[in-house]
Amino acid sequence: MNELIFIPLAGLGHLVSAIEFAKLLLNRDDKDICISVLIMKLPLDYGVQNFIQSLTSQPRLKFIDISLDEKTSSGFLNNHESFLYDFIDSHKSNVREYVQNIPRLAGFVLDMFCTSMIDIANEFNVPSYIYFASNAAFLGLCLHFQALRNEQNLDTSKYMNSNKELSISYFKNPCPIKVLPKHLLNSRIASTLFFDGIRRFKETKGIIINTFFELESFSLQALMDSEIVPTIYPVGPVVSFARSGHFRNNPSEIESIIELLNEQPDLSVVFLCFGSMGSFEAEQIKEIATALEHCGHRFLWSLRRSPPKGKIDIPSNYNNFEEILPKGFLERTKGIGKVIGWAPQVAILSHKSVVGFVSHCGWNSILESVYFGVPIVTWPLYAEQQMNAFLLVKELGIADEIRMDYVIDFEGRNNRVDVVNAQQIESALQRLMIKSEENEVRKKMKEMKEKGRVAMEEGGSSYTSLGLLINDVIKDIS
Repeated sequence: MNELIFIPLAGLGHLVSAIEFAKLLLNRDDKDICISVLIMKLPLDYGVQNFIQSLTSQPRLKFIDISLDEKTSSGFLNNHESFLYDFIDSHKSNVREYVQNIPRLAGFVLDMFCTSMIDIANEFNVPSYIYFASNAAFLGLCLHFQALRNEQNLDTSKYMNSNKELSISYFKNPCPIKVLPKHLLNSRIASTLFFDGIRRFKETKGIIINTFFELESFSLQALMDSEIVPTIYPVGPVVSFARSGHFRNNPSEIESIIELLNEQPDLSVVFLCFGSMGSFEAEQIKEIATALEHCGHRFLWSLRRSPPKGKIDIPSNYNNFEEILPKGFLERTKGIGKVIGWAPQVAILSHKSVVGFVSHCGWNSILESVYFGVPIVTWPLYAEQQMNAFLLVKELGIADEIRMDYVIDFEGRNNRVDVVNAQQIESALQRLMIKSEENEVRKKMKEMKEKGRVAMEEGGSSYTSLGLLINDVIKDIS
């Protein structure tokens, strides 16, 4: 049997999506391909270790730990700017050692940050593919700025803090610079290394994207018409139903949340959740609480404690919500809303009582929302999430906004704390609750849900694209 090597980044959004895609590929091809997923454990947990420990190999899908020892791995943290790329490069010998014992090597499927592993694929004379866990618009944006920097020698840092808009061929509308990821604009070492990796995309046999043509037809068509990229394979929406727990909640906690939702009327509950890295300081929490209490709608709010100042870590659960919420809030909203810690997101979004999703706009969360037809209210925090919010609101029309340009300052470089006021939050929630037949965002999201389901069925756009990928992989072997 022909073996594909998957090398994902061990961040939750990257790893879970890559594994779900591996399962999708194997379910489609039942005889020619097996997959080994090589796991490189990061020295910082970021909530991944529990998930990794839950992974069990099965026929045709193996999980291979190629991690370095803890001391060596942690040593890379000393160089903050190049940490991620040095860390990935340091695993090359372990990858090489595993791969050299494979009798029939079919190729490599690499995370967008793992492009240095193309060197190993070349050594063994097999093709490499990129698994791009974000969207087509972001891929286009990365390619656009890579060309500006590396081919036109443009100093993109001149755009920093600009209020201008740019015409970019992968977007229908002019794109505000303020929603662009900062690492596309600055001239720091990490940014340079990022674009060195993007440039190597052109060396691969193809780019697999977790999206579907009906969702991002404009961006995908622009990519497919471009001569600067290899074959594009849209295969989404790839959604992990296992994300309901990630083994952080015990079953009774999940059960109590679902029981609560079961007691609510259909399309009545607003769900607020901001991802594995999402948290707010006390002043912002007060504004959210004020908005929820004043608007009077049913809500389920995943509220997490921020890490200590200056410490890079994931948020944690509060022992007592009363220590951070306005005095009497829990009592006054009893029977209307509930505040929880870490949330079983997929289980909640799939529930018939949920009417909308106030989200940080991570791409996996967006696809989950699309899959279940739940309209989004955008509140991005970091990475490419501001651009995702722009895509949802302005390009696709399947979301409303609290903000599109909100950014969390993880490094504490900005003394001014950006606080969204309660009135702005409440206004977005009131728009979300407009009756279905009058709500264009809700109508468009419902339509996109159906298109996403059809895309994955036999004859659908993503089903066909996945078939083309499998054929291309097998053709290269024979």
